[in-house]
Amino acid sequence: MSKLLDRRAAAWTLLGAAVVAAVAAYRPAARRWYLTWGATAEEAAQAMPGDELVPEPDMVSTRAVTIGAPPSAVWPWLAQMGSGRGGAYTYDWIENLFGLDMHSAGEILPQFQDLAVGDLLPLGPDGPQMRVERCEPGRLLAFRSTDGRWAWTFHLTGYRGGTRLISRNRIAAPDRTRARRLVDRLVMEPGSLIMERKMLLGLRERAEAYADRPQLVAA
Repeated sequence: MSKLLDRRAAAWTLLGAAVVAAVAAYRPAARRWYLTWGATAEEAAQAMPGDELVPEPDMVSTRAVTIGAPPSAVWPWLAQMGSGRGGAYTYDWIENLFGLDMHSAGEILPQFQDLAVGDLLPLGPDGPQMRVERCEPGRLLAFRSTDGRWAWTFHLTGYRGGTRLISRNRIAAPDRTRARRLVDRLVMEPGSLIMERKMLLGLRERAEAYADRPQLVAA
C-alpha cells in the first residue's frame, strides 16, 4: 500500500511540475511548438486519413520525425505497440506510475504483428481500450478510444530514401467547467510532447538499427 501511495505522490508531483512549467511558458508560440513538434506547417495544417474519427476535437497535435529506414522497417514497431505488447518506446517508468504496464521492446515481436481493424488494445491491465479503426501496413494505422473521444493516427510516407512518420492526436474533452478544461490543457499539451517526442525518437532508433540488419528480425 505504501508503495502505491508513493507512486501516486510521484505522479502528482510530476503533473504539478508540468503545470508550473506550462503556465510559465504558455504563449501562442510555445503552444504551437508543443502541438506540432517536428512537423512542418504544411503537415500540421493538412487533413489526414483518420481525422474523421473525432470530427470535432478540442485539441489536435501533429508531431513528426524523419527515419532513415523504409516504411516497411518502421511498421512492425508500430504494429506491436501497446500495454502487454511492445510498449510505447517512451519513458516506461512514467507510464507505469499510472499503472499502464508498458515495457518497451527492443526487438520485433512476431506474435503481435497480425494487427487488424476491430482489434482492441488496452491502455493498461484495467484501463480503457483503443480500437484499431484503420490498418494499412506500411502506410496508415489509426486507433480510436472506445468512448469515441480520442483518435490517434500514424501516417507513413517514403521520404528521401527513408520514412516520414506523422503522429496525429485528436481529442474531444469531457464535459467540464471552463477552468477545469484549461487546467487539463495546461497539463496535457506539454506533457504529451514529452512522452510522444521520446516515442517518435524511440521508433526511429529501433527502425534504423534493424533496417541494416534484417537477419535480426524475428521470423
